[in-house]
Amino acid sequence: MIRMKRLPLDGVRIVDTSYVFAGPYAAGLLCDLGAEVIKIEGPSRPDQTRGGQAVVAPDDQHGSDPWNRTSSFNLANRGKKSLVLDLARKEGRDVLTDLIKTADVVLENFTPRVMRGWGLDYPNLQRLNPRIIMVSNTGYGHGGPYSSYPAQATTQEATHGLAAVTGYRGGTPSKAGQSFVDFLATWNCMTAILLGLRFRHRFGRGLWADVGMYQLGCFGVSEYVLDHIANGASGERLGNRHRQYAPQGCYRCDGKDAWCVISVRDDTEWQALCTVIERPELAHDPRYATTEARRLNHDAIDTIIGQWSATLTKIEAMERLQAAGVPAGAVLDGRDLNLDPQLNHRGLLEWVQFPPEREMGSRRLIIGRPWRFSKTAVKVRGPAPKFGEHNREVLRDILKYDDERIAALERDELVADKPKKMREMLSLTVEEQVKMGRLAYRDAEYKKRLGME
Repeated sequence: MIRMKRLPLDGVRIVDTSYVFAGPYAAGLLCDLGAEVIKIEGPSRPDQTRGGQAVVAPDDQHGSDPWNRTSSFNLANRGKKSLVLDLARKEGRDVLTDLIKTADVVLENFTPRVMRGWGLDYPNLQRLNPRIIMVSNTGYGHGGPYSSYPAQATTQEATHGLAAVTGYRGGTPSKAGQSFVDFLATWNCMTAILLGLRFRHRFGRGLWADVGMYQLGCFGVSEYVLDHIANGASGERLGNRHRQYAPQGCYRCDGKDAWCVISVRDDTEWQALCTVIERPELAHDPRYATTEARRLNHDAIDTIIGQWSATLTKIEAMERLQAAGVPAGAVLDGRDLNLDPQLNHRGLLEWVQFPPEREMGSRRLIIGRPWRFSKTAVKVRGPAPKFGEHNREVLRDILKYDDERIAALERDELVADKPKKMREMLSLTVEEQVKMGRLAYRDAEYKKRLGME
C-alpha cells in the first residue's frame, strides 16, 4: 500500500451541529478522511449519546465525568473538536455565525423551524458564505405536511413501512434492529457532503442537501411498494422465511443462544444441503423436490435441519454449508465480532489511545470504516472530545477572538466545559445490566481475548 502524506479531506472544515447518531457518525467518518470537524453542543443540551438509560462505560468506571465516557458518543464522534455553545441565546448564535464564515460544510439535524428561526437556513448561510455546503438531516425533509414532525429512526421504521413486514406470521409488527434508518442516513449524509464538495470544486459555489430519513426507509420496502402498484398486493410478515426461497430460517446450534441462518435459493442448493446434513434421500423426495413443495412443507424441513444444526457449533454449521455452496451465516454477537478473523484482517476494528487523564487507556472501536483505499491508509485519528475540550482553541485560533472576549463568553456561560443539564444516567455495572436483561452476558476474560493483558 502506498502511503500518501495528505488525507483526502485535508483542509476541509465541517461544523457539526447534529445530535445522536446519523449526522455525528457521518461527520466522524469524514474526520477519519482528514476533515477538521468541530462538534457543537449546548451547555444545557449535550448530545443525547453522552447520557441515557443504558450507558456503557469502560471497565464500569463512570468517573466524575460520565458524559465523556459513553460508548456510543466515543464511537460516532472520534477525532472531532468540541465547542460547547449556547445557541438558545443570540450571543451564542453570533459565535456560530462567525464559525460558519470560516467553514466548508454545516451539518445539522434540527427540525426545519429551528435553523429558519435562527436565521441560519440555507438562503441566509449562502449570504454569509457563498461557498458553504449545508446538509440537513431531518425526519421528513423540509416542506410537506409532515416536515414539522420530530422523528427518530426507531419510530420511523413504522412510518416508512418496514415494521409492517417485519415480524412473525400472525404476530405484531416489529422493529428491524437498532436504529436501522440512522445508518442509511449516515451514508447519505456522507455522500451529500462529498457530492457538495465536488459540486463546489466544479462550479465555485455551495449547495444545500435536504435529506429526509422517511424517504430513505422507503427504499428498504421498495419491492412491497412496487408489488402493490403492479398487483395490488400487500406484504405480510414472514419471520425468517422468504416469499421465494425455501427453506430459509435461523436454526439453533450447539451452545448457548447459538444460531445459524440458512437460505436455499434453488434445487441445486437444496441437493447440496441434503448432502451436508447427510440426508441425500430428501433431495429426491417429492415432498421437497421443488421450491413450491418445500415452501408447503417448510415446518417439516425446519425440524430436520434443526436436528442436524443442534449437533454443531454455529461456525461449524456455517463453514460446512458454505463449503458446499449453500448460503449460510452464523449469528455473531459483540464478542464474536471482536474476535472475527475477517474483520481483523480487514482492519475494521481499531485501537484508539485515549489521553491519560481519561483513565480509559487504549480502547477498541467496533466500527471503523467498511472501505479501504489503495494509496493511503485511513484510520481513526483520535478519541472523541471531552465536553468543551476545544472551546478556547476554536475561539482563539480559528475565530481569532482576544482573551477579553473569550473570558466574557465564559463569564456569561455562553461556553462551558461541563453540562448544566443531563439526561438521567443509570450508573449500572455490566453485571447489573445483565441481570436486568439489558445485556446478554459479560465475558470476564474479554481483556485477555482482545490482547489487552
